[in-house]
Amino acid sequence: MAFGVISEIGYISMQTSDIVASVQHATKILGLVETERSGNAVYMSSASKRHHDLVYIDAPQHGVGHIGLIASGPAALDTVRTRVRDAGYPIVSQTPLHPGVSDGFAFVGPENFMFEIYLQPETVDVTLGGFAPNHFGHVNLHPTDAGGMLRFFRDVLDFRISDAIGEDFAYFLRCNSEHHGIGIIKGRGWMHHHAWQLQSIAELGQVADRLQENGERLLMGITRHGAGRNLAAYYVEPTGAVVEIYTDMEHIYDDDRLPVQWDREGGDWATLWATYDFTEFRSHGLFPAREAIEAK
Repeated sequence: MAFGVISEIGYISMQTSDIVASVQHATKILGLVETERSGNAVYMSSASKRHHDLVYIDAPQHGVGHIGLIASGPAALDTVRTRVRDAGYPIVSQTPLHPGVSDGFAFVGPENFMFEIYLQPETVDVTLGGFAPNHFGHVNLHPTDAGGMLRFFRDVLDFRISDAIGEDFAYFLRCNSEHHGIGIIKGRGWMHHHAWQLQSIAELGQVADRLQENGERLLMGITRHGAGRNLAAYYVEPTGAVVEIYTDMEHIYDDDRLPVQWDREGGDWATLWATYDFTEFRSHGLFPAREAIEAK
């Protein structure tokens, strides 16, 4: 149920200097499956069986490549093209960046984050392993200017505010009924985490077990957030980005529901079950890539 030009969150691409470690981590820990390998790019999917929910690009340095957003349809895609051009954001490609997509374009948005807006991708016939996320759910960005990033998503891409924290500190934004597809928290100018929906809290525990068996640990959780009401846990992947696994996210079916306002200092917006020192949690993230490297 989309109400604007964007219907859902599409994919995340990341440049990695150790593509073998990145792919192995995504398959063995998270449960993604490889759909295609072409040149310097590896395409991976969840149980959605889209051609790609995650793209790793072999590169000299780790960095966020593109954040993919699916347009509501051809007319919506044309509308976004016009809005992006009129807003003065540099267009880096007038055609889709990756296979499996019929139409789309890419541009550099606020704080050098790159975005691709495209039409619904094709699905692929892949065999999943014994576990896999339902789908790619959201990204959490920590821009230096939270208000500026909010205005970009709200005014150019039609996202709506579900919850707001403090005074120009954090916003959770939706493009459909799911509580948030984009999280914005004022910070260092990087992407903090990419997030994947699982079936149940039991599956969150199983991911934690696989981390432990691999000699790693959760960064935070399992906890229940106040904003979004989702059960969530977090760990750090080889690029330095954080991965969130979650379930039981709130859905909002009233398009005109007013944003819920939270006290920044109260902490309940972040966790209802325990008190955390967020110093370490927020010390992990991945900056936008210094140089755009095309998938080949």
